[in-house]
Amino acid sequence: MIYKTFQSLKLSALGMGAMRLPVVNGVFTDIDVPAVEEMVAYAIEHGVNYFDTAYGYHDGRSEVVMGNALRAYPRDSFYLADKFPGYDLANIPKVEEIFEEQLKRCGVEYFDFYLFHNVCEMNIGAYLDPQYGIYDYLLRQKANGRIRHLGFSVHGSYDVMQRFLDAYGESMEFGQVQLNYIDWHFQNAEAKVKRLGDLGIPVWVMEPLRGGKLAALPAEQAKHLHELRPQETVPGWAFRFLQTIPNVTVTLSGMSNFQQLRENIHTFETEEPLNAAEMQTLFELAAAMTSQTALPCTACRYCTSHCPQQLDIPALLALYNEHSFTGGGFLAPMALSALPEDKQPSACIGCRSCEAVCPQQIKISEALADFAKMLKS
Repeated sequence: MIYKTFQSLKLSALGMGAMRLPVVNGVFTDIDVPAVEEMVAYAIEHGVNYFDTAYGYHDGRSEVVMGNALRAYPRDSFYLADKFPGYDLANIPKVEEIFEEQLKRCGVEYFDFYLFHNVCEMNIGAYLDPQYGIYDYLLRQKANGRIRHLGFSVHGSYDVMQRFLDAYGESMEFGQVQLNYIDWHFQNAEAKVKRLGDLGIPVWVMEPLRGGKLAALPAEQAKHLHELRPQETVPGWAFRFLQTIPNVTVTLSGMSNFQQLRENIHTFETEEPLNAAEMQTLFELAAAMTSQTALPCTACRYCTSHCPQQLDIPALLALYNEHSFTGGGFLAPMALSALPEDKQPSACIGCRSCEAVCPQQIKISEALADFAKMLKS
């Protein structure tokens, strides 16, 4: 196992995420406990020492199951990460209640790593609002030793991340970013990683395989990668990409069966970063994948000055691209939930004034109408 230095700690470069644990008969809340215990045992035996869970994973069962599985090992032999669930605004006033419940669920007296979960457009205002006392409470728990290291995860835009860092950056010890060779450009992860690097904040990676999209590529693309590195698996390419990014410390993978765990651990037995030509190959592959659904908006913003509804069209098209490529998901609806009704895609009146000045000749009104329809379905 490769290890990365974080302050005085040696962390396994691969962390076991507990969002997609094996389940019984496809029932999301019915976690296959023996299978999880077998996976945890194998992971620890092969050098994994970082385990990541969260309040909402498997509707609250993940914390309990992971806590029970890890209880078989000395507390100082592994690092456990958990998160405050600000992705649900109903949780915002309950930081103390939820934190205490999480400790009980996991059966521990402290968390090695604790995060503001899912900083995004929807919750950034609440996270920064002092009336809820989230930041102050978590700092107190750190001072009391119940949180050893404090960080955050971000699914929101670069600007949202920057707002968070402007307020709390001096206390953030790590930042968790959705990072893979598609989102390097598609979700502007490159800029997020660079900003964290400039601030000296190490990067934790989530969604390294983009929800599984990068684990099973079309045959022609997989063949091309095999020709370049015959010994490498398709998922291995995604992990080698992350090994090429200098300030990546921990890569979290939500492995849902023993085979995935075993293969991923095998990949992380060696560090084999990509060369420039191999990186370019992945970026070309990513561009080909996203171009099948994504509109070629360059965010020139000519359109916005001609919109009578004053819609932020480039931002809406970026969310449209994400939603179309992913085939749904939570990111676009989550970001849109922060917008008033008159700034939503459905607010487009179809006047086409924006299209008259679009250098890319995008049929913007049709895209926004399609987006509004997708969001309702």
